[in-house]
Amino acid sequence: MLINRRRWLQSLTAGVMLAAAVLAPARAEDKPVLVFAAASLKNAVDELAAAYTKETGKTIQVSYAASSALAKQIEGGAPADIFISADLKWMAYLSGKGLTKKETERPLLGNELVLVASKDSTVTATIEKGFDLAALLGDGRLAMGEVSSVPAGVYGKASLTSLGVWDSVKDRLAQAENVRAALALVSRGEAPLGIVYATDARADPGVKVVGTFPADSHDPIVYPIALLDASTNPDAAAVLAFLESATARPVYEGQGFTVLDAPKTN
Repeated sequence: MLINRRRWLQSLTAGVMLAAAVLAPARAEDKPVLVFAAASLKNAVDELAAAYTKETGKTIQVSYAASSALAKQIEGGAPADIFISADLKWMAYLSGKGLTKKETERPLLGNELVLVASKDSTVTATIEKGFDLAALLGDGRLAMGEVSSVPAGVYGKASLTSLGVWDSVKDRLAQAENVRAALALVSRGEAPLGIVYATDARADPGVKVVGTFPADSHDPIVYPIALLDASTNPDAAAVLAFLESATARPVYEGQGFTVLDAPKTN
């Protein structure tokens, strides 16, 4: 009786181990692909992630934040598979540290920089050299991404400097951790004006565009994409291809992005 019990337990243990061995690869293959994406991409990438799941049955998990914050997280060992930055600087930062698969780096999207106010605001603006932004602010502050690291903030500061108005507003900023946070300050009425991307303004019915910054007043706004070197997810390359595909193009364009038909960055 004792021998039979031992044999039964041995058979059960062997069966459990066999099942685990069979299921382990399946679990690895079914692990969601983790995309780190600039906050301004949320609407477009959420839509694409849902479309990919509907088409393949597989999941894309997305983490949104400022490109600077995401790059630092990747540098710190965050297990992301794909990175989409809102500027070339932070992709180059990771590339220079050997943290991307260089052959997959390419510019994906373009955008515009705009000045927004709440939807009920009566403010109008002509954005040109020397325009009186300080007067437009009244007693309020200018919402924008953190100007030393968040791409939208960096572009915004560069544009205001080029137009000769930075000094008049540099002490009147409401700096945010990412561009969507800056957008929210305007949408909620906590700041009278903000500098965001055109795509962000389109995504929030609580704001309206009161002016577009001249393209030559800041560096071109380019969103590069790449696989990350530490990625071992077998589905990552397929997700990258989907995010770059003709299927994705109308989704990006529907959100106001320009799709860049450009060669890879490396």
